Amino acid sequence: MEAFAGDEVVALSHGDWDVSVPPPAGLGPFELVLHTAAWTDVDGAENDPQGAAAVNVGGTKHAAELGPLVYYSSDYVFDGGKRSPYVESDAPNPLSAYGRSKAYGEAAAGEHAWIVRSSWLFGPTGHNFVRTMLRLGAERDEVTVVDDQAGSPTYVGHLAEATRAVVELPFGIWHVAADGECTWAELAQAIFEEAKLECRVVPISTAELGRPARRPAYSVLRSEKPNAPRLPHWRVGLRECLARLASA
Repeated sequence: MEAFAGDEVVALSHGDWDVSVPPPAGLGPFELVLHTAAWTDVDGAENDPQGAAAVNVGGTKHAAELGPLVYYSSDYVFDGGKRSPYVESDAPNPLSAYGRSKAYGEAAAGEHAWIVRSSWLFGPTGHNFVRTMLRLGAERDEVTVVDDQAGSPTYVGHLAEATRAVVELPFGIWHVAADGECTWAELAQAIFEEAKLECRVVPISTAELGRPARRPAYSVLRSEKPNAPRLPHWRVGLRECLARLASA
């Protein structure tokens, strides 16, 4: 909403429209549809793959009925076995029900769509890793965090601004993620350093964490397209996010 504030924006919450059902009568058509609604509970999707598909696949098809679509996809469409950054021409091979639902959602977006793959999103609102670590860091002396998954933590404010550039480009797949890479444990350590929280990070393995859904071990995204928007380093995004939280 902020990034496109200069345009006429119709902002719909989950309460206004559950995208797993067809759009309400009289909604649209629009010149542009920013489809940010998604099932993002990765582990929950393992227990309810049909529920995840209803939102991430069916919901995308419904949103695409309203106009040209920006579909926000995920690094979890890849299996993480490459060990070098994934680019747009790499073939998806999701490991989880969530990843499969996002990959199928890309197809459901249709031909008049920008598929924007990003990764490890965080921001000053909602449920995300940065806000969780800030809460735990204020409550505890130490936290255990996975140290064998690497990605590019991406600030949603930077992604939103980059979307303005993406929609000036041809339809297709675009990788738009923060510069740099780190593990979840390294991100947690950076959060505590920037927020000046005295909390120790204890690295653990994914196997030790024991989550239901498989995660890609390496899911850094980069674009092979010369005109793709480039985002700042993830640490810049982290500082901007923390500054916004501090001023709220």
